[in-house]
Amino acid sequence: MSFFSYETAKKILFRFNPETAHTIGGLALKTLPYTPIILKALKNHYFVTDPLLKQELFGKIFQNPVGLGAGFDKNGEYITAMPTLGFGYTEIGTVTPKPQAGNPKPRLFRLKKERSIQNAMGFNNLGADFMVNRLNKLYFFDYPIGINIGKNKLTSEDNALKDYETLLHTFKNYGDYIVINISSPNTPGLRDLQNEKFITDLFNMAKEITTQPIFLKIAPDMSEQDAVDLCTTAVNAGASGIIATNTTIDYSLTPNAKDFGGISGALVREKSFKLFKAIAKELYGKTTLISVGGIETAQDAYDRIKAGATLIQIYSMLIYNGPKMIKEINEGLIELLKADGYSHISQAIGADWR
Repeated sequence: MSFFSYETAKKILFRFNPETAHTIGGLALKTLPYTPIILKALKNHYFVTDPLLKQELFGKIFQNPVGLGAGFDKNGEYITAMPTLGFGYTEIGTVTPKPQAGNPKPRLFRLKKERSIQNAMGFNNLGADFMVNRLNKLYFFDYPIGINIGKNKLTSEDNALKDYETLLHTFKNYGDYIVINISSPNTPGLRDLQNEKFITDLFNMAKEITTQPIFLKIAPDMSEQDAVDLCTTAVNAGASGIIATNTTIDYSLTPNAKDFGGISGALVREKSFKLFKAIAKELYGKTTLISVGGIETAQDAYDRIKAGATLIQIYSMLIYNGPKMIKEINEGLIELLKADGYSHISQAIGADWR
């Protein structure tokens, strides 16, 4: 059964520059809530739920472990449509205190041969107030939502903590978890905040503001030991979990890369997983881990889960494969769990370390 050929849609969309194509796709997603028959039919087709995959985390039910990574829905405009693509949860943002236009265009590029994306977006978004208004319109929408937050470009490193304080106060009654983004390569000086003092100050402050689960999202370009040390510091300071990883600035991965922005998709798969495993080896069982970076198949997802991931996230590979990939990952996970004799996903999480 197929409601449309994503390959056909992709051929049309790929005739446009990537940012225009994203806008066109976004318009379609925004119209779905106004077509309830189509909305229901798509969800029935793509959304996979099974007792083996269902988890209760942070007091919220996650029907399956595959979520949409941050950056796709920067302004919380596609939340209602995400279950129709098969996602078990979504992460919106990155949102900054004040609206900002982001970096100059062009700033989004396809690396087609490598099945990857390179972006230098720069946290373009409509700001925290707009996001709050969007979330207020959801009413009783019962679906897990994470909110990814970051500092404004013009905020100095010395004042960065104030931006995160503002955002934590703004969203303390919204979403099911918060993600601290200090790992994007597209805001000058942002990755410099990946240091133990800032992390300690940030999470100590956060504990005074909100009881929400708060995650740290890290870059894939630090050494394994530095990443483990930083994540351990975050957990000791009160972080509820780690998301690994953001995009990479390792331009040696392909001769077709630009010399700016971050690379995601298939090119980052190995690098991201390697760093995730190093972090999970140290922190599995001590915190909640979410893995993201080049995940495309059920086996990819299962490998991350056995390495310690409670949840996984998809973004770039969705662009190349469409929503059928989400369905195939979830259905494949069910078969892999059964083949290994597991009756629930929780039994497989971290199996590599037990």
